[in-house]
Amino acid sequence: MQLKDSVVFVTGANRGLGLAFAQAALAAGARKVYAAARDPASVTLPGVVPIPLDVGNAAQVAAAVRDCGDVTLLINNAGISLKSGFLASPDAVAAARAEFEVNFFGPWALASAFAPVLQANGGGAIVNVLSALSWVSFPSVATYSASKSAAWSLTNGLRNELRAQGTQVVALHVGYMDTDMTRGLDAPKSSPADVARVTLEGVEAGAFEVLADDISKQIKQSLSSATPAYAA
Repeated sequence: MQLKDSVVFVTGANRGLGLAFAQAALAAGARKVYAAARDPASVTLPGVVPIPLDVGNAAQVAAAVRDCGDVTLLINNAGISLKSGFLASPDAVAAARAEFEVNFFGPWALASAFAPVLQANGGGAIVNVLSALSWVSFPSVATYSASKSAAWSLTNGLRNELRAQGTQVVALHVGYMDTDMTRGLDAPKSSPADVARVTLEGVEAGAFEVLADDISKQIKQSLSSATPAYAA
C-alpha cells in the first residue's frame, strides 16, 4: 500500500516509537494520523488526531473503530515490559498476565476490530511491533519475551486469515531502541525515527516482515543454524 493519502492509526503514539511512527506517517504524506494513547492529553504532536485508548479496554476499542472508520493502516505499537523472569521474580505470573494483555491480546483486539474497516477501505495493512526478543529470551525479560513470541505467532496467523481480503500484515522485529523501555541500558540502540521510517518503507514495498536493525537480522539468520541464538 502507499502511505501518501493513507489514514494511519497508531497505538501508544504519545512517545517513543509510537510518536516516531506518527511523525513518519505525516512525513510520508498520510492524509490523517490518529494518535492513540491512554491519556490523549499526552499527545502533543501537531497535525494528528488524539484518540483515548487503553488497548485492553473493549469499550474504548469499539469507540475507536466507530470514530475512525477511514483507517487504512493500523500500527499496533503499544507495549509494556515489566522486566520479569519466570522463576526469580515473585510476581512473575502477574507480570506475564499484564504483558500479555497489552502485547498480545491488545494487538489481537485491535486487528479483529479494525479488520472490517480495512476491508471496506480497500484492504490496507496492519503493522505489529514485535521484537528480537520474539526469538530469544533472557532471565530479566523472560515474560516479556513470551508475550512477544505469542504476538509473532498472532501476526503470522492474522496474515493467513486476512490475506483473502487483501490486508497486508507486517511483523516488525527490532533489537534495542533509544526509548524509555531501554533507559539505563548500556548497549547500541537504534533511533525510533529510523525504525519507523524503515518499517513504513517495508509497508510500501509489500513486505511481510521488517528486520529493522543488525541485531534482529543476526538473530533471525541464526534460527536455522546449528547454534541458534535462542539456545545460547
